[in-house]
Amino acid sequence: MTTPPPPRFSCADAARRRGDALAGTAPYGSIWVLVEYHGGWPANGFDGLALEPATKARVYAAAQSLRARILLIRRHGRRRPDAPRRWAVLHGEPDGAHRQRWGTWQRDEDLAAIADALVAPGETGHPPVLLVCTHGVHDTCCAVRGRPVGRALSERWPELVWECTHVGGDRFAANVLVAPDGVYYGNLDAGTAPTTVEEHLADRIHPAHLRGYTDLPPAQQAALSAVLHRAGPAGRHAYTVQRATRDGDRWSLRIAGRAPGLSAYDVDVRSQRTPALRLTCNGRAPSSALTYEITRLRPV
Repeated sequence: MTTPPPPRFSCADAARRRGDALAGTAPYGSIWVLVEYHGGWPANGFDGLALEPATKARVYAAAQSLRARILLIRRHGRRRPDAPRRWAVLHGEPDGAHRQRWGTWQRDEDLAAIADALVAPGETGHPPVLLVCTHGVHDTCCAVRGRPVGRALSERWPELVWECTHVGGDRFAANVLVAPDGVYYGNLDAGTAPTTVEEHLADRIHPAHLRGYTDLPPAQQAALSAVLHRAGPAGRHAYTVQRATRDGDRWSLRIAGRAPGLSAYDVDVRSQRTPALRLTCNGRAPSSALTYEITRLRPV
């Protein structure tokens, strides 16, 4: 009798069984470069593309100098092969007055315009971009869980939604990054994603699927998530970190409401490392992750 092969490991299934915490897991970012690419996505995204070397080096250096993240993007489903490919530079601003600049490209050399756009002001008034990680070559869970979310969101907001390459936190797939708002959501599916995004677009951020805000360090992300759990959903810029001090693995923070009627909270956070775990589908070697525990939450 043939022994069936062991089930394929799923980092997202494993993370849900363990109850891995979402809060405090959004990687830093305030500038994003998006490059529409219709071919297969290499495991390392833009870095792996066989583009004209001088153009690729210029774009990469310009992005690196500003700590901008470069993501490959595509629309969900089939697209006309002759449709112009787009690129974009998205700048997040602390006051929420975000700026975007969009262009098209046919030849590799056209992408050099990205380097200029990175230091140009850009335009306000654009709606946010909804980026769904579906980078299956990087991690299987991103494709298996991301594509149904990409389909569900594209049916509601076809002009806002793009599938994208790796955004980080494979085990929290499906991951959605709202840029340049700088808000990460995780553990989404085709049912929860439309509701989460609908509330976000109405400037009501719920903490249930919130990984964090990309302009805040992880401990501050966790503290703000705890405030939203206590006080209820609020706008992207409804709260500010008024004070933050650190002593080793402990932080003391004051999270203050900016709008009338919102309270301030003192929040204490403690970080700790998990045991070594297999955190991604493709990562064979176990590694540990930092988690953030709320040890005190008090309105002031």
